[in-house]
Amino acid sequence: MNATRILFLSAACLSVAATAQAALVWEKTTIELNPTLGAPNAVGVFKYENKGDTPVRFKSAPRTSCGCTVAALQKNEVAPGEKGEITATFNIGDRTGVQMKTITVETDDPQNPTTVLTLKANIAQLLELQPAFVFWQAGEEAKPKTILAKAGKGVTLKNVEVTSSSGDFTAKVEPGAAGQFKINVQPKDTAKPLNATLTVKPDAGSGPAKVYYAAARVMPPGTAKP
Repeated sequence: MNATRILFLSAACLSVAATAQAALVWEKTTIELNPTLGAPNAVGVFKYENKGDTPVRFKSAPRTSCGCTVAALQKNEVAPGEKGEITATFNIGDRTGVQMKTITVETDDPQNPTTVLTLKANIAQLLELQPAFVFWQAGEEAKPKTILAKAGKGVTLKNVEVTSSSGDFTAKVEPGAAGQFKINVQPKDTAKPLNATLTVKPDAGSGPAKVYYAAARVMPPGTAKP
C-alpha cells in the first residue's frame, strides 16, 4: 500500500469520525410553573432528543440546587433519534413567592457535556400578616395594636382564627376591607416583660389548612425599639 493511499484512507476515517457525533437537544431548559394554591409540589418535565448519530450517556444522576428538589432520569443512555425526559419535582412546603431551582445534567456529549436546567415555580401566598410582630414599651398604655391579615392574590378568605400562647395577651378578630381581617392584640398590662406567640389559621374554604405565626411582646424597661 503506497503512502498516498494510506493518507487517503486516514483522511476518510477522520472524516467519518468527525461526522459521527452525539447531539442531545433539549426542548426547553427553563420551565415556569404555577401550582394551585395548597399544592404539595410542583413538577416540571424536561424533554430531550438525541439528534446525533451516536449514543449519548448520562455520566451520573442529575444534581439539584437544593434538597427540596429531586430529579429523575428516564434512561441512562439515549440512542440516535431517541427521545427521553427528566422529571424534576420541587417540594413546596411552606415556601411562597417565586422559587428558582436548578438541575445540572452531565453527559458524554462532547459538544454539550454539561446542561443546567431551571425550574421556576410561582407559589401563591394564602395569607400575609402586616406586621408579624407587635410590641409595647414597658409602662406604655396597654392599648390594642392591630395586625392586618391580608388574603393572597386570587384567594378568598372566609374567616381567620387566632389563638395566643399566653393568657397575658388577648387577640380578637374582626372583618376589615375586602379580603382582609384585623387582629387586635392587647396585653393585660405593660408593667413587666411579656411574650406570646399568636397562631393564625386562615380558612380559605379549600386546600390543606395552613398555619401562620405572629408575635406579641412587652419589652423590658430600657429596651430600644426593635
